[in-house]
Amino acid sequence: MSATLLGTLARTTEPQTVLRRFLALDAVVTGSNGLAYVAFSAPLGRLLGIGQGLLLELGILLAVYAAGVGWLASRRRPPAFAVKAVVETNYAWAALSLVSLFVWFSPTVAGTVWIPAQALTVAGFAVAQQLALRSITQ
Repeated sequence: MSATLLGTLARTTEPQTVLRRFLALDAVVTGSNGLAYVAFSAPLGRLLGIGQGLLLELGILLAVYAAGVGWLASRRRPPAFAVKAVVETNYAWAALSLVSLFVWFSPTVAGTVWIPAQALTVAGFAVAQQLALRSITQ
């Protein structure tokens, strides 16, 4: 995520809107990733060095998760507890993604680049959402 994109998304006087925009962006990116994993699990699995079955399961999980985050983003005032759950889930996903490089997977070069890149993106969503929530609850 670039600083320009974050600045554009955060440009509003309404803190709830900032939070909803970060949740919506998370839902779009995560949903797109999940649908790609579902639709192209075999070629992406070969490209990344991750099993096709696992990638398909992760894709389904991500698509369902993205739908939930999207629903949360559509609420006028997303509940703080639910947003905290999204933030914590994003942090956990990012951490597990990095751990998977060394513990579970033997990725290809593309996978070795992709996995940390998506982990950093998800961690970026978590930070942005956490800061937006903090500005509302203070």
